Amino acid sequence: MKKLFITAAVVLAMSGAVSAQRYCVIDTKYILENIPEYKESQKKLDAVAEQWQKEIDAKFQEVDKMYKSYQAEQVMLTEELKRKREEEIVAREKDAKDLQKKRFGYEGDLFKKREELVKPIQDKVYNAVQKLSASRMYDFVLDKSGGTTIIFSDPKLDKSEEILRSMGVKK
Repeated sequence: MKKLFITAAVVLAMSGAVSAQRYCVIDTKYILENIPEYKESQKKLDAVAEQWQKEIDAKFQEVDKMYKSYQAEQVMLTEELKRKREEEIVAREKDAKDLQKKRFGYEGDLFKKREELVKPIQDKVYNAVQKLSASRMYDFVLDKSGGTTIIFSDPKLDKSEEILRSMGVKK
């Protein structure tokens, strides 16, 4: 609620200044979804993520199997063997969690792979937007797909199709 009031206050305060400024609206999600390279990169990324997830799931299943085996045999084991098996189970679980963090954690392998596959496409979109705004002398380019809340925008202000055309993307 507080965020809404702050946003409304900023919009009202800037409304006089905005009338003198030129702006347009784009939808980067729509633009990216209509770029074949992006779809292909997203498929590759999904395939890699699925493969890594299967690898991690297999490690956790192995840990689960070891734990169930340990529980079944626990009664017959000496204290030293119990401790040894528990340490082995904990070590395998830690390995599985470390692999999960390495693959899917902050700045993990998936993040790096996304940077490798998707960032060049995003850069192309950014450059096309920059070129459009320079040629049309827009002061602001608002993205209606992201975190900025746009309650209404006139469809004639949406330049997403123009961005796609400038990039040579045919729908």
